[in-house]
Amino acid sequence: MQRPFYHYLMTERDPHKKDAVTLFANAVYLDDSFPKQSEDYHEVSLYLELNGTYLEEMTTFDTAWEIYLDKDN
Repeated sequence: MQRPFYHYLMTERDPHKKDAVTLFANAVYLDDSFPKQSEDYHEVSLYLELNGTYLEEMTTFDTAWEIYLDKDN
């Protein structure tokens, strides 16, 4: 069983790094409504499209998702 995307993303948090995935992870941490138990790309993607005002480009999410899949497989 794969861990939720949110759990992976929290491993990318860092107050000092300023790359896109780290900034995304830091912002998601502050988002109380983020689907924290989801392992589904479409569910998380739809949520971000509708609510992810802190995400400048969806390509950042796509990059983070690819890393997530690589690390968990």
